[in-house]
Amino acid sequence: MIGIVMAGGKGTRMESEQEKLLLKYKKPVILHVIDALRESKCFSKILAITSKNSPQTKQLLEENNVETMETPGNGYVRDLNRVLSSLNEPILVTSGDLPFLDYEIIKNIVKMYNSENIWKSIVVTKGFLDSLHLKSDIHVSHEEQDCCFSGISLVNAKQIKNLERVKETYQILDDKRVAFNLNTKQDYELLGVS
Repeated sequence: MIGIVMAGGKGTRMESEQEKLLLKYKKPVILHVIDALRESKCFSKILAITSKNSPQTKQLLEENNVETMETPGNGYVRDLNRVLSSLNEPILVTSGDLPFLDYEIIKNIVKMYNSENIWKSIVVTKGFLDSLHLKSDIHVSHEEQDCCFSGISLVNAKQIKNLERVKETYQILDDKRVAFNLNTKQDYELLGVS
């Protein structure tokens, strides 16, 4: 399995001069995610997807011996599609803005992989997100519950031709380690570090 970390976004909702993934929670947030994947020992390769929008993030990753792949920075779906079309293995995709991610939760998620599911997104219930005082703009109904995306997915890249026609399945995982994305300045303030 290959671990892919999406690290090329602009982070405009963060309202910060600094690149979002370089914001610190003891260390830059992106390094929490990379360390969680490395320490899980679940991956033959870890690849960080960067773009022209995140040059300092790319530099930090390379200084920490993380393999990077540069994409045009034309949006999450387009950049991810470009990467997935070049791979032919099981993939765990995660956003790089999950400060509480750790190797144990990564191992648990990897165990959920089933090659018959082309795309399985890890979601959290809106009620759980509300209990953490977090918000999400994108919702999906699953098992008669209002759910929000965590930014983590398991993908069978062998079966991906075009992301527009992929049957997506969902797995609810109400766990702070996957629920807590840093999307806004308010999210960062909830960490108590700003």
